[in-house]
Amino acid sequence: MFFKMIKGMLFRQWKKMLMIAFTIALGASLASAMLSVLYDVGDKVNQELKTYGANITVMPKANSVLGDLYEIEGGETPGAFLNEDEVMKIKTIFWQFNIVDFAPFIDTEVTAPDGTSVTAVGSWFDHHIKMPTGEELDAGVSSMRSWWEIKEGEWLSEASPGSENSAMAGAAAAEKLGLSAGSVLHIKGPAAEKDITIVGVFDSGSEEDDRIYLPLDTVQELADLDGKVSTIEVSALTTPDNELAEKAAKDPGSLSLAQYEKWYCTAYASSICYQIQEVIKDSVASPVRQVADSEGAILEKTQLLMVLITILSLIGAALGICNLVTASVMERSQEIGLMKAIGAQNLSISGLVLTEIFITAIFGGIAGFFAGFGFARIIGHTVFGSAITMRPAVIPIVAVLVVLVTLIGSIPAIRMLLRLRPTEVLHGR
Repeated sequence: MFFKMIKGMLFRQWKKMLMIAFTIALGASLASAMLSVLYDVGDKVNQELKTYGANITVMPKANSVLGDLYEIEGGETPGAFLNEDEVMKIKTIFWQFNIVDFAPFIDTEVTAPDGTSVTAVGSWFDHHIKMPTGEELDAGVSSMRSWWEIKEGEWLSEASPGSENSAMAGAAAAEKLGLSAGSVLHIKGPAAEKDITIVGVFDSGSEEDDRIYLPLDTVQELADLDGKVSTIEVSALTTPDNELAEKAAKDPGSLSLAQYEKWYCTAYASSICYQIQEVIKDSVASPVRQVADSEGAILEKTQLLMVLITILSLIGAALGICNLVTASVMERSQEIGLMKAIGAQNLSISGLVLTEIFITAIFGGIAGFFAGFGFARIIGHTVFGSAITMRPAVIPIVAVLVVLVTLIGSIPAIRMLLRLRPTEVLHGR
């Protein structure tokens, strides 16, 4: 009898039930869309920010202002350079998959035939790396300096024949030396001299415009520093710092074992720096604080925006459900009064009404979840240029939110139902 009554009520008031389902679907769709984006937004925002440069710098201890804080094992004095052979060890740390790009750098002063001095910077451009794990990747300046505007020519490619004698010139350096794409320049370094061909002129909008960029091996040859690099720039996907990360950055030894494990196994900039120092001998890795702080602030504000949108959408859905369910109870007041008059208890009638609403909510919630995931994919492709991954954790969260919103929205109608007196409604008072 109970289910027959539910079936009859659903069909008699199908328009209102459809509106309730639509309201729940709308709230659930926004909630599932925002939660799906929220789970992915950290990586998406980090990947977007990585196009604007490195967030970690690695240098020799001897060149770091922190050098006097470290004890050198065996009493050895560290050199002013890092070994190029150790650069790839960055991709062997615990958070290796969070390292999205890296490039070593070394610079030296070179002289043009007219006596003009300019800084020559050596680095990887599109260096192809084969890791012992079988992973293959390209790393270097081409991806880490993607904001450079190529005014003439093109990017230097290490795969091109004669790339070891090619270079890219900053706009200011090109103007000072009278260079353009295709120009040949004879340069003299501390240990060697070479004829180089300018393949591209770039505008970075910074001090890099005063330099010329060459392959790493070429500058090492000019400076007689074979196999040496002065710094390594790293782009890593990181988690915004909190109190634990700040405490660990000051002194990892001050952490308890549980704190240390949590910090080490979380992608904080400080923990990634610490792990890089573990694999690269006599190095100091430090976050580029302006970039790391900006990433954290942008990510926190973006996540807060998603949460606020989710909360507001659910409040709107609850208000809509409240109005619709209350209107439904008012229309059925005589029917409910008659049920009370023949002995039906408030609990039974409330259960009947709530069952109708929750059946409707199930269909609305399911439709809303899939619609929301569709919205999330659209947001991902439109804003970030890549798809949002469906996270299984979103499903139970949305289900709980739908139940809570439906229950909260039904409370005023249930209170009205409980106060309803059979004598008043049946006699038209």
